[in-house]
Amino acid sequence: MKALIIGGNRFLGHELALRLVAAGHAVTLFNRGTLQDALGDRVERLHGDRTTSDFERLLAGRRFEAAIDFAAFDAEDGRRAAAVLGGRVGHYVAISTGQVYLVRAGCPRPARESDYDGPLLEPPADAFDRGQWDYGVKKRGLEDELGRAWDAERFPATRLRIPMVSGERDHFRRIERYLWRLLDGGPLLLPGGGAPATRHVYSGSVVAAILRLLGNAASFGRAYNLAQEETPTLRELVTMLAAALGAEPQFVEVSHDAVRAAGLDPLALSPYSGRWMSFVDPSLAKAELGFRHEPLARYLDKIVTCFLAHPPQEPPPGYELRARERQLAVDGSPRQRAGSRP
Repeated sequence: MKALIIGGNRFLGHELALRLVAAGHAVTLFNRGTLQDALGDRVERLHGDRTTSDFERLLAGRRFEAAIDFAAFDAEDGRRAAAVLGGRVGHYVAISTGQVYLVRAGCPRPARESDYDGPLLEPPADAFDRGQWDYGVKKRGLEDELGRAWDAERFPATRLRIPMVSGERDHFRRIERYLWRLLDGGPLLLPGGGAPATRHVYSGSVVAAILRLLGNAASFGRAYNLAQEETPTLRELVTMLAAALGAEPQFVEVSHDAVRAAGLDPLALSPYSGRWMSFVDPSLAKAELGFRHEPLARYLDKIVTCFLAHPPQEPPPGYELRARERQLAVDGSPRQRAGSRP
């Protein structure tokens, strides 16, 4: 099989390329070439900007059995993909996001594919929230354009909606931020308390789902949620990480405002404490695609084992303010739970 991977030269895209190459497939990467990868000469590389004529020029005359797009973010990206690859790709898979539901007014938790249609929230006034809202709305534009391309031209696109992704190669270092703080034995601040349920997805399960999906004509023109089965609270999730490390968590519940007042970024010290965290139902993918997710405890153990076996040379951003976190735990919160378990 000749496969095109657009963007994604790290984390999910890198894992997918490795799996495809290992299975004997020919892989072409299209990206800007600004980041190095560890794929060596096992893949072909096309360096260009997908938002310019590079996309048409570098892909002119080429045909692929499959194209997996990690870098499509808005309606124009969808239109260009359909125009350039239409008639020359057997199956186009767009990686979308559960955030397409978060910008829906009154969207339920968990969100199902049938919950996509409906009125949108008004644009938030806060700059950070506005950026998150923009991301979800633009991804909806991408999805809508691909849906129109299927209806009008039978462009063979499938959309995969994924929530927060965890994995050994996460360049955002989300789980790693908790691991550093658990290992140093100090307090672990949970802005907002850590009580809401979470439902993430493991990178390995996403890659496996993509590989299983490719060539499935029944999925053309459709969208599917991918997510794990388990729905732990954030406190339960961090407790599982602590157990895998052999550490005892020292939870301290604080408000987001208190964290900001201390000159700290709540998401830098606890990435899963934000409100823009989608919570999706994977039942349709299970029923129609045979999707099966790796158990939560097993994949967390893989992530922790990789972290301990290959410790990063530098701590994640924000850890340089760890002393300020410790001080806030003492002065700023009346609700500390030393070694508490949910």
